[in-house]
Amino acid sequence: MSEPTKNILRGGQFLVKETKCEDVFTPEDFSEEQNMMKEAVIEFNDREIIPNKPRFEAKDYALTEEIMRKAGELGFLSVAVPEAYGGLDMGFVSTVLTCDYISSGTGSFSTAFGAHTGIGTMPITLYGTEEQKQKYVPKLATGEWFGSYCLTEPGAGSDANSGKTTATLTKDGKSYKINGQKMWISNAGFCKLMIVFARIEDDKNITGFIVEYDKENPNGITLGEEEHKLGIRSSSTRQVFFNDTVVPVENMLAGRGEGFKIAMNALNIGRIKLAAACLDSQRRITTSAVQYANERKQFKTRISDFGAIKVKLAEMATNAYVGESATYRAAKNIEDRIAIRKSEGNSHQEAELKGVEEYAIECSILKVAVSEDIQNCSDQGIQIFGGMGFSEDTPMEASWRDARITRIYEGTNEINRMLCVGMLVKKAMKGHVDLLAPAKAVADELVGIPSFDRPDYSELFAEEKEMITKLKKVFLMVAGSAVQKFGPDLQKHQQLLLAASDILIEIYMAESAILRTEKNVKRTSEKEQSAQIAMTKLYLYEAVDIIEKKGKESIISFAEGDEQRMMLMGLKRYTKYANYPDIVDLRNEIAEKVKEENKYCF
Repeated sequence: MSEPTKNILRGGQFLVKETKCEDVFTPEDFSEEQNMMKEAVIEFNDREIIPNKPRFEAKDYALTEEIMRKAGELGFLSVAVPEAYGGLDMGFVSTVLTCDYISSGTGSFSTAFGAHTGIGTMPITLYGTEEQKQKYVPKLATGEWFGSYCLTEPGAGSDANSGKTTATLTKDGKSYKINGQKMWISNAGFCKLMIVFARIEDDKNITGFIVEYDKENPNGITLGEEEHKLGIRSSSTRQVFFNDTVVPVENMLAGRGEGFKIAMNALNIGRIKLAAACLDSQRRITTSAVQYANERKQFKTRISDFGAIKVKLAEMATNAYVGESATYRAAKNIEDRIAIRKSEGNSHQEAELKGVEEYAIECSILKVAVSEDIQNCSDQGIQIFGGMGFSEDTPMEASWRDARITRIYEGTNEINRMLCVGMLVKKAMKGHVDLLAPAKAVADELVGIPSFDRPDYSELFAEEKEMITKLKKVFLMVAGSAVQKFGPDLQKHQQLLLAASDILIEIYMAESAILRTEKNVKRTSEKEQSAQIAMTKLYLYEAVDIIEKKGKESIISFAEGDEQRMMLMGLKRYTKYANYPDIVDLRNEIAEKVKEENKYCF
């Protein structure tokens, strides 16, 4: 473990335990090696991807494959792969960093890259036998072969375990024959390997298989035509049909019936990587928007000087900053947990699996928050460009179309919202996160006499940190009462789960920004971090608004009479500032900084 003195919280514990700013990782903590990788990836994006944007938008699938090969030659496909199988084995933060900076040129390449390095390769490195890894992973790591992931079916989307594709053992016991249909398969048009999920007999759970695909000898595999999509236009997306496709028994991935587990864990990794894939897009959209706003004049005034535009620039920059803060916080938590597992004697496979699984809640939070931020960012980008933003001659409309899929794949945002609360409750039941005692303490506090002492808020973020503590009490109050009332039936109350998840998401994102900014103020100064302080305060203020609204919605949905009145009073107490920040001033300061630098500059 690289930093043995650090206090590393388990997944979900951020809600009930204090995190010190010294214990979080920020983008300002990148090592020299990581900064070199970042520069190399940015240079690759600027040279190979961004200048070719019109070709990507014109559905040039061959270009996607060509640039994927170039990425393989430069080692970008192998960052997460162990050295034993031809990879760079650079650690989880570097994996996230590479995904971040390579994904902003176009959603088409980003999707191909993510599908190959994540769900196309990872299942073998994490679940494969030694023979499977030696045979397939080096080819995937270099880009000699590309991978795809065949899970979704016409009748099995979010309910991934309900697939109808079958795998039947042959009479000689040496092979399985796979029959069925998969859809929305990324990279299908140029892959050489498919991770295919099928059901054996009447098994409760699906099973994973490694299936080779050769166009010259298709082995019962046929591909549908390329799907014509709203965005990610040059990402190869096809249906895949299996007709007595013969797969050797030794190509079963993990054990029989283990497919659902493989699918879920692959998605956990995919979720945090998807969040990362939306970060640099926000930086670049914000930069394009401010550069246009600084040049464009109306009524003899630069439009960047108008308050209506400043609001947009401030919000875009703030969400990008907060998304970065939370994504790299979680990435380092995962990396540290993997290191702890390895130091305890776990294999690479076990350590990676358990390390990511530990932070599945945070992965779902990030997937939802950052995918929605990129959509809002691209939408505001179009608005700042005005009529030009609606034109294909500017980059905004393609960014907006590409952003739309991020709320759907790797589990829809609705599924992920319900998952993050459901997983937290399960962790509490297992004793991994103590929600019961803190929830009881909040319930006791509600019937007690509130303190009227006026705290000392002279230190930076003193009130903001107290607000975070109070917002956590809102979640504990709502979730604690809901679990008590509904028990295992809580999962049936989807609107309540959605509202509770928004509270959880805003807490994690706002706290991550506070911790990053506080850490950086300690190593620089408040003056140098002035705009970052403003972004942190602005995000928290808006998070409080969301939490107040969602808290009220939740309470009214399941509480009545005196209980409802008491909880609503508690909600009011926990969402009230002693000193409200001047939101207009904060927005102006952020916007002026971005205008002055003529780019996203944090």
